[in-house]
This record gives sequence, structure tokens and C-alpha cells, in this order.
Amino acid sequence: MHSDSHEALAALDRAHLIHPVSAWRTHEQRGPTILTSGKGAYVRDADGNELLDAFAGLWCVNVGYGQESVVEAAARQMRELPYATGYFHFSSEPAIELASKLVEISPASLRHVYFTLGGSDAVDSAVRYITAYFNATGRSTKKHFISLERGYHGSSSFGAGLTALPAFHYGFDLPRANQHYIPSPYPYRQPDGTDEPAIIAASVAALRRKAEELGPENVAAFFCEPVQGSGGVIVPPRGWLKAMRDACRELDILFVADEVITGFGRTGPMFACEHEDVQPDLMTVAKGLTAGYVPMGAVLMSDAVYNGIADGTPAGQSIGHGMTYSAHPVSAAVALEVLRLYQEGGLLANGQRVALPFAEGLKQMLDHPLVGDARSLGLLGALELVSNKSTKQRFDPALGLSDKLFAAGYRNGLIYRAFGDNILGFAPALCYSEADFETLFRRLRSALDEVLADPAVRAATSD
Repeated sequence: MHSDSHEALAALDRAHLIHPVSAWRTHEQRGPTILTSGKGAYVRDADGNELLDAFAGLWCVNVGYGQESVVEAAARQMRELPYATGYFHFSSEPAIELASKLVEISPASLRHVYFTLGGSDAVDSAVRYITAYFNATGRSTKKHFISLERGYHGSSSFGAGLTALPAFHYGFDLPRANQHYIPSPYPYRQPDGTDEPAIIAASVAALRRKAEELGPENVAAFFCEPVQGSGGVIVPPRGWLKAMRDACRELDILFVADEVITGFGRTGPMFACEHEDVQPDLMTVAKGLTAGYVPMGAVLMSDAVYNGIADGTPAGQSIGHGMTYSAHPVSAAVALEVLRLYQEGGLLANGQRVALPFAEGLKQMLDHPLVGDARSLGLLGALELVSNKSTKQRFDPALGLSDKLFAAGYRNGLIYRAFGDNILGFAPALCYSEADFETLFRRLRSALDEVLADPAVRAATSD
């Protein structure tokens, strides 16, 4: 890209393009980093820099960039039938095949699929269906929702209140009165993070307490991510998900697994629920479903929820929830090819194989003066940076460390997520090779060394 056209594009971006979850005035001053191409695990920017993407776009490009067969699947479908509405009983072959395929590969409890455009509207659709379900089955007092502190469930009008991150609430009149949180199962930040049964027991007790406080007859559902993503890649102890699922069943609360980030090989198996054979009442997916090549998400639901709504609605009356692009044939065709790459293409198996060097590489970073914790499940991982390893004290936000961390990574040819509380998030594509991981950790160490060399950071760091 010519520098003059690059400058002109940047000026247009500053003037007109609203970026998600950004400080608008800051962005106007800074301007955009324009990406121009991608191949495998690498992307290139408008200045010609080649960068190793250790975050799969936004936890979504699970098959890597430039998979020609995915492009061909989209082009073929566009030529044949670029759009088919799902309204008026119309359907299309890719949508039907994809719904069937998702039911085949997901937990056995999930039998029906509603397609959305992404994760946020999958969560929002789940909430609407849950509300309809309890109204249809004569339990109209069930209107309260429980989720986890540090949880992320998208950015819709309701979902952003299930999300428990301050930026998504500030200025938006959230959370609502029927949205409640229980503490995150966050091993590193527990007084005794090694006592896994105690962490699980505390979560179950917190859920029971919250349900009792609200009255179980008033609680509709508990939403959780099997691994918390945007909250800082918090990996709960093994057995936590199953225990929470069982507690929901006892309390007569619907259990919703939000697998928007964790689905499609991100944590090892196709879905994170498989680690503990958890059977959710509903599950939300997106991101890896199409590997980010086109927008698509889905809500999967059990027979009980589906039949409850269907049988509790007057005969012939439409269930009034829909979207123009639900079950879009091009998105469905892309998703089918992406699923083929995971399974027959060997990407799922490759992701499972390289999860070990990834976990080991993260653990080796614990010897760095800035790194307090390393955690991962499959190809979802994080490093938590602290100013003092023995007290686990966080850095002062005034230091602006996350911006320094992101910039240093970029200068060293690496893209990762630098969360506001100085947790570095990683979600490498399932196509990564061991050589890619060697590059990742070499560049990461250089970036951390560079940040540590900053006098303000060094002064704030103690043993």
C-alpha cells in the first residue's frame, strides 16, 4: 500500500469508523493500524510489517488465514444461492446440513439450532428463548439471571449486563436489576489457589446462596464460560463445570454454556464441555464456527427447552424471534468447510498436539521478573503480570502498562491481547507448528524484556 493512500485511509478511519470497545478520542489521535493480508498464522500491515498473530484475530481465526478451500466454499455458494431467508418456512441445503452437523458433534443434550450472526446475538437469542420457555411452561416468575464476575457474554443490550466487566456497564445503565454475579473461580487470586476442591465448593455454595437470596422460583438461568475469556483467560479447576451444571439441575435453573470462545478446538476437544462430559440446557457458539471468515453464531438447545416453547405457544402462532441473516447460506457453507478442516483436515488433532509446547512455553515465562502466573487449557492461555510475585500485587493502572505491552509485542512482530489489568491473552490458531511457538515465545520474551527496561516499569517491580 502506498504511504499516501495509507495516510488517506487512516484519515478516513479517524473521521468515520467507530471501533468496537475503544476510547474514541484516543483513537482519533492515534489512528488505525491497517492490516492488509494474512497467511497461515501471520498477518501483514500497511507498513509491510509481518506479524505472528497469537490471538487468532479475536479468538476466532482457528484455521489460520488464507485457507483456500474456505474461500472456494463461499464463492461457490455465492454463485449458486447467495441468500435464502429462513422465514416463511424457506431453507437452504448448507443451513440444514450445518444444523444437523452441529447436533452430531455437540453435547448429546443439544438437539436444536438457531443461527445468529455472532456471539453477542447468540447470547441475546438464548435469553429471549429462556424467557419464552419459562413463560410457556407456566413459570413466569423466573426472570433473574446469574453469571460470573469477570464473565463475558457479549455486547448486546441484555448480554452486556451478563458480562461483568466495568467498561461494558459504564454509561449503559447496566447491570439491570435482574442480573446478578457470583465470584469467579480464579485459582491465582484465591488465598490458596492450589486447593481445587475448595474453589469448586465455594462456587457451588455462591450459586446456591445467590439462588436462595433471589428465590429459586425467580431464577431463570446461570450463564458461564467453561474458561473465562475476556475476563483474563481464567481456567477453573477440573470438575468445576460439572459441579455447576449439577447445582443448576438441583436448583431448577437452566445451565447455559457460553462456548463462543472455547468452542471448535480452542481448548482441545471440539467443545470445552467435553472435558467433563457436561450436558448444557443451552450452548452459545460463534467465532471458530466459521473461523472468522464470515459472521455466524448459533444457539443450541435441548429438547426440553424447544418442546417447552413449541408446546406452550398457541397452535399456529409464530414464535416472534428472527433475523434477516439467520442461517445465511454462505456463512453455513463456510462453516461446513471449516468443520471439515477441523476434523478431516487434521486441525483439531494438530491443536491438541501442539497444546503441550504452548503450555510449556507459557510456564517457562514464569522465570521472567514481570510474570506472576501462567495458565492455559488447549490453545487458550494467559500470562498474568504483577509488580510483586510474592504478594501478587497488580501494577498501578496509572502506569499504562497494557498499552506498553501491546506496543512492545507489535514492535517485536507479535500480536496478543493485553488486557487492562496486565494479563496477556493468547489464542493461537490450530494450524500453529512447533516452530511457530518457538517464534512466539522468543518474540514474547523480547517484548517483556523491552517493557521491563522501561525505568517506570522497573521502578514499580519488586521481588
